[in-house]
Amino acid sequence: MIRFQNVFKRYPERGEALSAIDFEIQTGEMVFLTGHSGAGKSTLLRLIGLLERPSRGQVLVNGRNLGTLPRREIPYHRRQVGMIFQDHRLLPDRTIFDNVALPLVVTGVHPREIGRRVRAALDQVGLLKREQATPMALSGGEQQRVGIARALVGRPPVLLADEPTGNLDPDLSREIFELFERFKYVGVTLLIATHDFGLVNDLRHRTLTLDAGRLVGDTGAW
Repeated sequence: MIRFQNVFKRYPERGEALSAIDFEIQTGEMVFLTGHSGAGKSTLLRLIGLLERPSRGQVLVNGRNLGTLPRREIPYHRRQVGMIFQDHRLLPDRTIFDNVALPLVVTGVHPREIGRRVRAALDQVGLLKREQATPMALSGGEQQRVGIARALVGRPPVLLADEPTGNLDPDLSREIFELFERFKYVGVTLLIATHDFGLVNDLRHRTLTLDAGRLVGDTGAW
């Protein structure tokens, strides 16, 4: 599903962000990506989401080399990869329904299908009854669940999360991670970047560890 082969990412102003990265993630795996700030976690996720391309090496998703993917095919690839961010990036003047619907509106999905899929996604994250609320009316944990619903509404086979619980208390963090675990069981492949080492150890999934842009650990699920 996801494969890195001797991947490097270099920025002219700050040098190597990733060096000689090799790993493979199978379909339906839930994998944590850990490492201290600046280790390269966000850069690695951006390569999978095709927000950037590698300087050297190959990043493959479903057997396709993202480094050579034609520009016209990038939007299709991005629809196959749901991305969740720490800051939610919700539109404050839109309802929860409209925020979750936005990816479907952009891609021209029929309004009736949009309604069905948005409500199904909100139901998955326990927010169906709040569809007409605005983001400011929700708690931080609820806003993060809206972000997850928005990432899921396009039914992507791959879900990437960049520090999704960085602003949440321990109980809400566990709730979010347990929600991710449910998606794993329906075949979604998840890669979750996090600083929450305690929760990572408690949940016992495979963990990739970065340090200064290098992969220094790859521990399997217990």
